Amino acid sequence: MTAAPLRVAFAGTPEFAACALDAILAAGHQVPLVLTQPDRPAGRGMKLTPSPVKQLALGRGIEVDQPEKLRTDAQRARLVACAPDVLVVAAYGLILPRAVLDLPRLGCINIHASLLPRWRGAAPIHRAIEAGDAETGITIMQMDEGLDTGAMLLKRSLPILPRDTTATLHDRLAVLGGECIAAALAAPDDLVPVPQPAEGASYAAKIGRAEAAADWNRPAAELERAMRAFDPFPGLASSLRGTVVKFWSAEAVDAEGEPGSVLAADGTGIVVACGRGALRCTVLQRPGSRRLPAGEFLRGFAVSVGECFASGEAGPA
Repeated sequence: MTAAPLRVAFAGTPEFAACALDAILAAGHQVPLVLTQPDRPAGRGMKLTPSPVKQLALGRGIEVDQPEKLRTDAQRARLVACAPDVLVVAAYGLILPRAVLDLPRLGCINIHASLLPRWRGAAPIHRAIEAGDAETGITIMQMDEGLDTGAMLLKRSLPILPRDTTATLHDRLAVLGGECIAAALAAPDDLVPVPQPAEGASYAAKIGRAEAAADWNRPAAELERAMRAFDPFPGLASSLRGTVVKFWSAEAVDAEGEPGSVLAADGTGIVVACGRGALRCTVLQRPGSRRLPAGEFLRGFAVSVGECFASGEAGPA
């Protein structure tokens, strides 16, 4: 049976979270307060920019609070004052202390973009693609003081498609996350907490810029997955003749050579040898340019058979 509309406080920051907030509002719940990260510098001018969640909230006339932390009574005052039935959290970026977890009568519920306990942590979408997982999904979780360790309330899966990037998979998961939280809030008394099993637990570490450096000693299939996992950030990069080249799309091919060496370069792609097999790189980018198909890229930056991309380094940023 569908429950009455709830007073839902919401905590989130990026586009993934904005999709969930939109779904909560569309379901008819009252959202008296939104918590989001402080405005951050963004763009070429590094202008202070509100998060996607803040932009959505202000557009709907919802009160917004942007505390740096939630450790003190003063930092939690507006959340306490709004007296929520539940606090929904999606990619917020702050750890919630016990005082916050215990505040709403229904506790705090997290929308996590993986099938827990696999890929707890900051980068579950990237790591699922990088690891070659066949599927991922959304877990609605009752939050505790651990890192994505709380009891599972609802899970829905979706396949990872062969050409999925983090960008494309993110967008599908964001929609699914909205559907899942709407379903969970529609009948909260029907949700049965299921403890996460210890078996199968893994941690999705935050993506670092250092991971952008292509290690051509790795198998081609692994590098192809990394290329998709690091799209749109940080990309997979290597240097040739002192120029950083980013690789955005490729396919593994049956060819052999010294890792990093160019085996072919024409309109169909630049074939680079890997530790096992090779990659036919079809979309590339130079600094100051946009992503280009291989043929167009080669017209502006010649690449010859026998040249060698640096392995394990991307060159200067």
